[in-house]
Amino acid sequence: MTHLLDPVRTSAAASPERPSRTPAARTARRKALLHWIAVHSLGIAAALFFVLPFVFVVLTSLMSDQQALTRDLTPNTWEWGNYERVFTTPGFLTWWRNTLLYAGLGTVLTVVSSIPVAYALAKFRFRGRKLSLMLVISMMMLPPQVVIIPMYLFWAKQMDLSGTLWPLIIPMAFGDAFSIFLLRQFLLTIPNEYLDAAKVDGCGEFRTLMKVVLPMARPGIAAIALFQFFAAWNDYFGPQIYASENPAAWTLSYGLESFKGAHHTDWNLTMAATVLVMAPVIAVFFFAQKAFVEGVTLTGVKG
Repeated sequence: MTHLLDPVRTSAAASPERPSRTPAARTARRKALLHWIAVHSLGIAAALFFVLPFVFVVLTSLMSDQQALTRDLTPNTWEWGNYERVFTTPGFLTWWRNTLLYAGLGTVLTVVSSIPVAYALAKFRFRGRKLSLMLVISMMMLPPQVVIIPMYLFWAKQMDLSGTLWPLIIPMAFGDAFSIFLLRQFLLTIPNEYLDAAKVDGCGEFRTLMKVVLPMARPGIAAIALFQFFAAWNDYFGPQIYASENPAAWTLSYGLESFKGAHHTDWNLTMAATVLVMAPVIAVFFFAQKAFVEGVTLTGVKG
């Protein structure tokens, strides 16, 4: 009877061994740890795969002319003046201004013109709706090189706009097939009950679009805006076709090729110019990545 009255012995006899100390629990914890290490190791390796080339470009841009492309990994002297030399290169600021005009104005025109079309394809019911959607999709599959000759003849010969960027900017005012399709898929995720409630309150189609749909579609709009901005900023083919004969209309992507040809032995200056071209795109994506990712991941939920 004495051992029944002993609280220590009673608790030791009554409580089983803790589950966390069993061999199965230790094995599961070890597997979870190994899985965590493997996943994060792969993530770090993938991050280094994408980051190291950019680090190489930045470090090379800060080297001297003699040290560039040697075995040295870091600059002996940090030549920040390389960026000033690039900026003072004749025409570089003009290329910047032209690129901002092309990418900025083109993005605004694309977004403004694509929203009504995407809204109509997503929320309206009319005859020929599926055919219109198929035409939009078919335009996405059409390479721009296929129509470049008739387009060039129209803009250069008929409109006399050769040597400018307007043949690239003006068509964006009529929508972009990829932007329309992507935004249409996003608008399908917005419940129709919100639109019906707005119409019951007396809103017309335009007011419903402005007051209800656009605030809810901000991630999708941000996604198509970023896609268009990046495409215009990095566009080389279009400026080469329409603006190559006029250096005053060159963009950064096309002017960088000329800069590389003029400074083919000064790799530090070439890398500095490359950093200056990439920096705005990286900054825009860094600040807008949340809306961009959300706009892409929410697209295509409905068909």
